[in-house]
Amino acid sequence: MNMQAMMQQAKKLQKDMMETQKKIDAMEFTGKSSIVTVTMSGKKELKAVVIDAESMDKEEIEMLQDMITVAVNDALKQIDKVIEEKMGVYAKGMPGLF
Repeated sequence: MNMQAMMQQAKKLQKDMMETQKKIDAMEFTGKSSIVTVTMSGKKELKAVVIDAESMDKEEIEMLQDMITVAVNDALKQIDKVIEEKMGVYAKGMPGLF
């Protein structure tokens, strides 16, 4: 394969990767932990936190903080999984890229 063909292939790969990343960035992910639900963008930005206030007493604030942490981490794991699934196609043969 000549150098020009390799460069064209690299440019196409870069374009495909950027398009895939844009699709992931536009997605929303929802993480849940009992009475807490969080929504995050594919850019790993927290968009919303919803708390089922009817299910808790005021004394349960510390537990609520823990539940929010679990829910956010659940959404982040979902984002990482989609990134690995969709972007992993481009990283074959390039360990440590994603």
